[in-house]
Amino acid sequence: MAKLVNWHDFEAKIRGKKIPVFSSLDIKRLFKVSKVAADFLLHRYSKKNYITRIKRGLYILPDIFLPELFIANKLYEPSYISLETALSYWGVIPETVYEVKSITPQATKRFETMGKVFSYTKIKREAFSGYKLEKQKELGFYIADAEKAFVDLNYIRMLKNLKPISRFDKQKINFAKTMKYTSLFNNPRLFAIITRTLK
Repeated sequence: MAKLVNWHDFEAKIRGKKIPVFSSLDIKRLFKVSKVAADFLLHRYSKKNYITRIKRGLYILPDIFLPELFIANKLYEPSYISLETALSYWGVIPETVYEVKSITPQATKRFETMGKVFSYTKIKREAFSGYKLEKQKELGFYIADAEKAFVDLNYIRMLKNLKPISRFDKQKINFAKTMKYTSLFNNPRLFAIITRTLK
């Protein structure tokens, strides 16, 4: 079965359907083959360097540029871009951030792929909100509002007994919105930290 899907047909369908990131499940559906056959195709074309594996079970075509924020969402789901990465994206902090940092309700994870580090920090599910859909190169990804990223970062720093962030543009942080997101954590200590930091 697998050998009936040649590279020309494989590539043409992936490009035609505009599937930027694909798994064996996608291949199974696209070509109506078994999971074993789909896994075989992906393994075969990966060994030939026709496709690039970005993590176990997840692949891209090597000549297509994908925004790293889009890749971050796909590497570990559900997740949204947050912490310093989101604050830098919204211009709240001046630094350029080289590690792509995300928030997830699942276990904390870290991936090194495509020359980049992608990290995912766990928070409780009740606080997993405050993000929106943005687009780069017509590809959508979820990223925290500036205020939610600010709260997320201070929460994580609090857990690590680090000081709250001090270098940020207060004019880009809405106080009422920030306090609304802070309440999701139901943590009096965090509430005090955020209030004091925004004074």
